[in-house]
Amino acid sequence: MKVALVTGAAKGIGRAIALALARDGFSVAVHYRASQAEAEATSAAIHETGCIAEAFQADLADPAQVDALAKAVERTLGPVHTLVSNAGIMKSNLIAFTKFEEWREVMTANLDAAFLLTKAVSRPMARQKAGRIIYISSDAGLLGDLMRAAYSASKAGLFGLAKTAARELAASHVTVNAVAPGIITTDMTSDIPETRRVKQLASIPMARFGTPEEVAGVVRFLASDDASWITGQTVRVDGGLCMRD
Repeated sequence: MKVALVTGAAKGIGRAIALALARDGFSVAVHYRASQAEAEATSAAIHETGCIAEAFQADLADPAQVDALAKAVERTLGPVHTLVSNAGIMKSNLIAFTKFEEWREVMTANLDAAFLLTKAVSRPMARQKAGRIIYISSDAGLLGDLMRAAYSASKAGLFGLAKTAARELAASHVTVNAVAPGIITTDMTSDIPETRRVKQLASIPMARFGTPEEVAGVVRFLASDDASWITGQTVRVDGGLCMRD
């Protein structure tokens, strides 16, 4: 049975991804940093379907904890076949008023953690000549997002990381891709002011926000055997917000 490690899987997009991969037969490592009750609820929901899941705690800003997480997952569930680097944070402020400490906090959570996780799982994946690495980025990394320079920069960095990792791991049959969601209905977007919400909806050709399950469906495909010849790509899940020719 294949093993998937999904970071930030306690709620929102991460939870939907964990549930979707479990339905495809993966044993799922449900990572969380602080949301223990929610992570255990995600694991319980997977158990109710007859699938295997285990919750794992780690602060992904700490390289030692990232290494320990990868080893704990392998020891408990088996070698990681699919990594979904989903955990992240968002802080809002004008660039002129953003403290460097705030910038680093966002970059550490959103980009450094993905780098550390990739280091931790890529060698075992290369040895087993199989694997999937999927970064959950954002349309903010493509378009920029007002008052969210650190968030946008960190999410844009995932595109470059995915391309380089894809080139380095291709010979080992490990694919690396990014998924760029648009505006998804989660706790992170629940406090959008109504005036901004109206403007955002007007900018989306499909005229609605997405759901975590719609992002999970794309991740589910990229983790499958059907996506074995897709690597170094960014898949936008945004209702047409970020169309390109």
